[in-house]
Amino acid sequence: MQLKVKDIRKSFADKEVLHGINFTVQSGKAMGFLGRNGAGKSTLFRCLMNVFRADSGQFLLDGKPFKPGDYRIGYLPEERGMYAKNKVLEQLVYFARLRGGSKEDATRSAKEWISFFELDDYANRPLEHLSKGNQQKIQIAQAFLNDPDILILDEPFSGLDPVNAGIFKGAIKEFVKKGALLIFSSHQMAYVEEVCDDISLIHEGDILLTGDLDAIKRQRGQHKLYMRVDDLPPAALIDLLKQAFPPVTCDILEESIIIDTGNQVAQTDIMAFLSKQPWTVARFGVYEPSLNDIFISLAGGEQA
Repeated sequence: MQLKVKDIRKSFADKEVLHGINFTVQSGKAMGFLGRNGAGKSTLFRCLMNVFRADSGQFLLDGKPFKPGDYRIGYLPEERGMYAKNKVLEQLVYFARLRGGSKEDATRSAKEWISFFELDDYANRPLEHLSKGNQQKIQIAQAFLNDPDILILDEPFSGLDPVNAGIFKGAIKEFVKKGALLIFSSHQMAYVEEVCDDISLIHEGDILLTGDLDAIKRQRGQHKLYMRVDDLPPAALIDLLKQAFPPVTCDILEESIIIDTGNQVAQTDIMAFLSKQPWTVARFGVYEPSLNDIFISLAGGEQA
């Protein structure tokens, strides 16, 4: 399956919050939909599910207008909405039946996901009796009920410890292997890098970049080198490099620097220059930006 988001616009009152959004989600590939708080992620998700009606544009599934009612959609909202005083199994069965499952299928699916997250002992307890992390696992479980065709996860890793995050990543990967569509947003960039094949970055209602994550990293790291010297502050090192190699530009990344050669200076020339200096070069090599680096460089400031 292929979901095409085509020129989606949405306004509230006189403020347009989505300015013609375009990207594609392909089955068999997890899509990370990233952006700062208020960028438009949740609004786009709600337009996709027809909770909000887009002002213009289309959602196309395999080239045809997407009708949410014709597909099983699993959704994990950022704002949690389950019932604290209801028993875990009972409400999971309730949600599964709301989505069209028979009582038998709903019960089977609910029990499978409770077991998957190792919460069998809590199945007949009210949700409020569970720890925050276990409540989050139940929230996640409801999104997977009834084997959805499309899974939309908004900040799914919030509240999960590393062990449970690992279990959840396994569930995501198995889901994607089945050929379903997966879109999720997260501020935890390391998880996005581990799970996602493609990304789309939205900022203030506009898509800044979209595509294959590995290809984006290669493109944004082209002609760039990474260097860290222990005996010299980054600013002083940049001054010396610019004197020796005027064509290069440099940026500071924490205690290191990124050198952009612009394909005008050979890496071997820079290495030869460094070998003649009295400094201790702690690290030197080809620079490939992390997703966090890309996010900050495009969206500005710290991730929110």
